[in-house]
Amino acid sequence: MEEAKKTPLIRLSKRDAMDPKKVWAIRIGSILVALIIGCIPILITGNNPFKAYVVIIKGSLGTSFYLKQTLKNAIPLLGCALAIAPCFKMRFWNIGGEGQITAGAIFASFFAINFASKLPHVPLLLVMCLAAAIGGALWAAIPGFFKAKYNTNETLFTLMMNYIAIGIISWLQGGPWEGRPGTQQIPLFDKKAVLPSVFGIHIGWIIVLALVVLMHIYMNYTKQGYEIAVIGDSYNTARYAGMNVGWVMVRTMLVSGAICGIVGFILVSGQNKTITSNVANGVGFTAITVAWLGHLNAFAMIIISMILAILTVGSSYLQQVLGVPSAISEIVSGILLFCMLGCEFFINYQLTFRSKVKKEVKA
Repeated sequence: MEEAKKTPLIRLSKRDAMDPKKVWAIRIGSILVALIIGCIPILITGNNPFKAYVVIIKGSLGTSFYLKQTLKNAIPLLGCALAIAPCFKMRFWNIGGEGQITAGAIFASFFAINFASKLPHVPLLLVMCLAAAIGGALWAAIPGFFKAKYNTNETLFTLMMNYIAIGIISWLQGGPWEGRPGTQQIPLFDKKAVLPSVFGIHIGWIIVLALVVLMHIYMNYTKQGYEIAVIGDSYNTARYAGMNVGWVMVRTMLVSGAICGIVGFILVSGQNKTITSNVANGVGFTAITVAWLGHLNAFAMIIISMILAILTVGSSYLQQVLGVPSAISEIVSGILLFCMLGCEFFINYQLTFRSKVKKEVKA
């Protein structure tokens, strides 16, 4: 009885493995709850929430044009989520996707600007892609090295490097790469530096889908993927097993940065056809949500990135059609993300009340 009295009234405990059917029921339920709560801000604006949801779907999937816009939004999200997934599995909190995308974009743009007249179309694109991968990998390797060597805080390190990369582009825009003097803009790329299209969308979608398959294999069926998983479970266990933890960290950041760099290449060569200081445009941060909601599963991330892209594109259309302020659209999107993330709490943890503990003690 004394032990029962010392037990808190309510305590948090980790659940045992839950039935997959219940897991998906909770996740679907969280989406329904989010849609119901999302009705409130829409009603405040004097609009019919059901009509608003229909407009969001029509504005993101209703026509081939809107569908293409949605896919274009999903491509970089999926690519960056794939990049940071191995880092997160290793418990290395890489918040530098923005900077690594930007670094890759800078490296790719260097060849687009200086070698468009010297190289044929396909070789130029290959060189740009390779340069972007190297640029992103080098940018990511810096915090990886300092974490492995000096145990620095990787969250702050990678975050701060985002702003350095963005600052470099700002300097290039008004300096060496500026087009017409005084414009603070980099000219559009030559056609030879632009990705071709398949089904009306630049081939970045093919590159990213190939990366989905490769990353699934890498994380689940290779020795390197196994080492990442072991380190994520326990540094000490990995060291005891003879793994070079520092090198695995650096290597994983090289892979992560390279993929982010490729995303940067896709953005400048496929979507923007030039480079600006906001080339990443928040993709590196939103991709964190994609990776977590997808449980670091490469194929699940396809669905999550599409959902977020539908919300982004559909919300813009909602603003045009119903005159709903953009802030309301962002609130609805935030509610959905909050509920989707929050449901994972109820899947992994449960609240235990003291009454239950007393019964167990008496028994």
